[in-house]
Amino acid sequence: MIYIIGTGPGLEEYMSLRAIDAINDSDIIIGYKTYIDQIKNLVKNKEIYSAGMKREIDRCTKALEYALEGKKVGLVSGGDAGVYGMAGIMYEIALEHLDKISIEVIPGITAANAAASSLGAPIMHDYAVISLSDLLTEWSLIEKRLNCAGQGDFVVTLYNPKSHGRKEHIEKARDILLKYKEKNTPVGIVRNAKREKEEMEITTLEKMCDSEINMSTMVIIGNSKTYVAEGKIITPRGYRYWY
Repeated sequence: MIYIIGTGPGLEEYMSLRAIDAINDSDIIIGYKTYIDQIKNLVKNKEIYSAGMKREIDRCTKALEYALEGKKVGLVSGGDAGVYGMAGIMYEIALEHLDKISIEVIPGITAANAAASSLGAPIMHDYAVISLSDLLTEWSLIEKRLNCAGQGDFVVTLYNPKSHGRKEHIEKARDILLKYKEKNTPVGIVRNAKREKEEMEITTLEKMCDSEINMSTMVIIGNSKTYVAEGKIITPRGYRYWY
């Protein structure tokens, strides 16, 4: 049995009861060390297998090995395991063994949803989720998706917006979206959403790159109707006009 567990932001109060039950039922917990450290109080009596960044295949291979031995495995994934998480690669690796083991994907609060809740209601209407990491996706395709999202007047949520090796991608994304959005379009920037030391600020599309942005940051860029009121970002869905 493999539980693929979305741990959300990492704090226990933002995890589902099903996620906690799956952790308790697991014989071994596997995951990226940072995510395991965030739930250390829940796994202190468990066997642990952790691995660093860029070792997703290794973690999934180990999970499969343990499951084939008859162990119940909790494969933890920050946020939601099906959104830039471990669910896809785990299924790919286990496809030939699904007649021998069971897999359950347990959803978690995504970084986009966590950040949005702190900002107010910025993703109340159609929104696009785009990662700026070109580690697994070529940059030309990311640019195409940014152009399409801008042209469609989507609210845009940016994952992996900036790292030490990708300092210019966030600026390129801003410039692409400025072709379709007004320069004063509201932008919410949340660091460590729903975690300890959460930081939040509201700025504009034109000025967003002046803010501190790193790999623990979510950037949410409004659509043409998005506005700021009482320190919160609101994207109306249209209820006031309809009723």
